[in-house]
Amino acid sequence: MIKYFDLQRVNNSFEPQLTQAVASVVQSGWYLQGAVNKEFEKAFAEYCGTRYCVGVGNGLDALTLVLRAYMELGQMSQGDEVIVPANTYIASILAVIRAGLVPVFCEPCECSYNIDVTKIEPLITHRTKAILPVHLYGKAADMQPLMEIARRHSLKVLEDCAQAHGALCDGKRVGSIGDAAGFSFYPAKNLGALGDAGAVTTDDEELAAAVRAIANYGSAKKYVNIYKGINSRLDELQAAALLVKLPRLDADNDARRAIARRYLNEIDNRLVKLPSSGCDASNVYHIFPLFTPHREALQAHLAGGGVETMIHYPIAPHRQQAMAEYASLALPVSEQLHATELSLPISPVMSPGEVTAVIEAVNSFSL
Repeated sequence: MIKYFDLQRVNNSFEPQLTQAVASVVQSGWYLQGAVNKEFEKAFAEYCGTRYCVGVGNGLDALTLVLRAYMELGQMSQGDEVIVPANTYIASILAVIRAGLVPVFCEPCECSYNIDVTKIEPLITHRTKAILPVHLYGKAADMQPLMEIARRHSLKVLEDCAQAHGALCDGKRVGSIGDAAGFSFYPAKNLGALGDAGAVTTDDEELAAAVRAIANYGSAKKYVNIYKGINSRLDELQAAALLVKLPRLDADNDARRAIARRYLNEIDNRLVKLPSSGCDASNVYHIFPLFTPHREALQAHLAGGGVETMIHYPIAPHRQQAMAEYASLALPVSEQLHATELSLPISPVMSPGEVTAVIEAVNSFSL
């Protein structure tokens, strides 16, 4: 069986350094808000090209904390609107709702699967305060025109970088283009921790300070609470693991692109549609999606041939039971993507033979 993503194999490729780093933290006796956390925050900020990085508990919290911070700083208010892509993972939308704001769904581009920049401006109202682009599947969104729209309407831009660690857009890394960004370091991400972990990146000193305080019970100084905060902190164990993995991130992304290049060049089956985006530095291929109206049949065929796949994501956010208030929205592009997407195995530790096996399995699919 070729696993969709063999996490044990990925982590084994960082040994013995990974175990040594974790053991060092265990033996140090310091597990929260320590030197390792500070070291990772500094390293990741430098990697992304931002002045500040604040480690937090997970990617959902990262996005929520930025929006909460803007509200605490008087730049947003309850009920304000945030434009989000309609075909994202539900966490992007949950962050908006958790902060007390209103998500406004924007259809994706049928070529890149990211937010369709040409459809943003008609959605802007007097209540709109931000745009939340998601760099879906690892492909950087079209940020230059998006930023121009945001500046023209005095809107904040919050990047969701959960799937795009290291991706470039016009020479800048995602996470450094908007006003702030949220990252997830969920274990299977391109840069993955050993559990839940996340970060906020920004050049805004005031925003970074507010995010850090809100994430620490609303306290910038022990037992002095200036906000009604939460507990969302990156622990030392996760920071240590991330520090081991960060130096290899670009090489691992190159390995993903090499696999994607083979998929794009060698998969030849009229029953499937391949992504149209190429293998340049704007795409780190966290996910390699293909699209087919025969998804269940293809998935069963691949499983029978020993190839594990996943669906990202089977139900559009506005069609989820938890989002029943948005069920009446007509979002045909998003719904079509959710109904036909299937993700092939892709990871930096896949062998050439495994890639060949995946290609041959897809090419042999027929009805």
